[in-house]
Amino acid sequence: MQLKYFAATATVLFILAGAAQASIITYESTLAPEAPGATGSGSVTVTYDSAAQTLRIDAAWTGLSGLTTVAHIHCCTAAPSTVGVAVTPGTLPGFPVGVTSGAYLSPLLDLTDPGTYTAGFLTNFGGGTEAGAEAALIAGMTNGTAYFNVHTNMFPGGEIRGFLRQVPEPATLALLGLGLAGLAASRRRKQ
Repeated sequence: MQLKYFAATATVLFILAGAAQASIITYESTLAPEAPGATGSGSVTVTYDSAAQTLRIDAAWTGLSGLTTVAHIHCCTAAPSTVGVAVTPGTLPGFPVGVTSGAYLSPLLDLTDPGTYTAGFLTNFGGGTEAGAEAALIAGMTNGTAYFNVHTNMFPGGEIRGFLRQVPEPATLALLGLGLAGLAASRRRKQ
């Protein structure tokens, strides 16, 4: 019995050690109308690679009231429309304009490149440095104060948006598994 428990514990610790080295963090959101009369919906996944210092955005939407014009990430606020754009100036590179439904997969956005951020975000949230802007952006996404936004000609201030939330990382799931295994082992001992 103790040997099985040791083997299970060692396996979980091995998984946790590997997870601690992971550099990929995923954020997701459901996109919903942000203005009366807006009809669109969608979803977005933002993947951050802390080792490579890159960001990738994967979004899909449908049923917009107007034609897409721009899309970007706003940060850092809990109240939408009270803060400017963080990533990227203008719109995301290659974002499809003039459609009511579609999908977008960004190229890798280099978070060490000052051109990835708006000047206002770089100065006001990043302290004037790319490293500061990256830290502020990741903190905003982690804290749920950054949102992805799609603007249309019908709603120039934004038609759909969603606050980004971190997806549980493997270490959290492994810790949950370890806790459940411990509870199961404890119950077996009592029986």
